[in-house]
Amino acid sequence: MIVPGRGISFNIMKNIIRKSPLYKSFGYAFQGIWACIRKERNIKIHLGMMTLVIIAGAILRISITEWCICMVLFALVISLEIVNTAIEACVDLVSEERRPLAKLAKDAAAGAVLVSAIFAAIIGLIIFVPKVL
Repeated sequence: MIVPGRGISFNIMKNIIRKSPLYKSFGYAFQGIWACIRKERNIKIHLGMMTLVIIAGAILRISITEWCICMVLFALVISLEIVNTAIEACVDLVSEERRPLAKLAKDAAAGAVLVSAIFAAIIGLIIFVPKVL
């Protein structure tokens, strides 16, 4: 209980201190990432493309700004793929039969990944094509 002028009560402080350590939160996050990489085909494709872009960027000596753009795009596409996987898992968990809203949720999440991947590819072409020509 917070009393005006007295700050946070002892019980609230005990609950805050009892929370899981930060390193455990990071551990859970990495478990989620590795689970997606192990089980999802599409994230493997995205990671393969990311590897090719990194190799091409090193060979063609892209600028720091171009590297930053690539890194943001990598993070965007991979993050959306992980969110897509989470949404699909949640939908499958709550609905075993086919339902229009379940389909909409899955399709919209997959669409978000597709949009980001298409724009990442277009931006990649804008960065890399002039260096090859």
